Amino acid sequence: MAINFQPMYVLAAGGERALDNLNNVTNNLANVNTPGFKKLLLNEMSQKIPDNKGISGDLFVFPRFEKSIVVQNQGTIKDTGRKLDFAIFGEGYFKVDTPTGQLLTRNGHFSVSPDGFLIDQNGGYILDQNNKRISIDATKTINVTKEGEIYQEGSLVTKIAIVQFDNVKPVGNSYYSPSGNSRTAKFSLLQGHLESSNVNAIESMMDLINSQRRFEMYGNLLRSLDQLEQRSHEIGRA
Repeated sequence: MAINFQPMYVLAAGGERALDNLNNVTNNLANVNTPGFKKLLLNEMSQKIPDNKGISGDLFVFPRFEKSIVVQNQGTIKDTGRKLDFAIFGEGYFKVDTPTGQLLTRNGHFSVSPDGFLIDQNGGYILDQNNKRISIDATKTINVTKEGEIYQEGSLVTKIAIVQFDNVKPVGNSYYSPSGNSRTAKFSLLQGHLESSNVNAIESMMDLINSQRRFEMYGNLLRSLDQLEQRSHEIGRA
């Protein structure tokens, strides 16, 4: 008796997707205390490979992830009292000049570099509305308005760029790459504050348990199916 591998392939694909989702939930949970971090969801779908015309029993139907979705809900605003901490309340992202190009972030925990520029935790340069690096005199007090205008000793230095896009894609280290069209962001910039992650720790723990159970279920089904196929093969040889 011939062994039908299709159910094994489908279950194996399901197990791989379950592992992907488990890794995603783990990443969300690991960033529950990362300022400005946005929860990531995986949108699942099924796909037929190949598109066989006529022999419906030979169609391979695989579960797969169609796309990743960044949940852009507002995180809780926390008062830090630190002059170089900034929280965006509303829409928008900071623009950052990194070694791999310009990226976006909601993590407003900034500092001044040794060469006098405003930088993020990864050493990326924060950009102003003219797409230039922001030069700061570390010896002078810095005050920033809700519109993002930077003042030192009463003089306007520049304005921090806050940009908004239809969608963003996570690239790691609290960075996102823009996707879709840009539009005017509706925001208030709060100095001396940080935006918390929008990940709910309790919900993420429940998601982690469910993802682990799903992964184990696929593994158990694969082992059971393998045993069933072996017995069927033995019966066919008898």
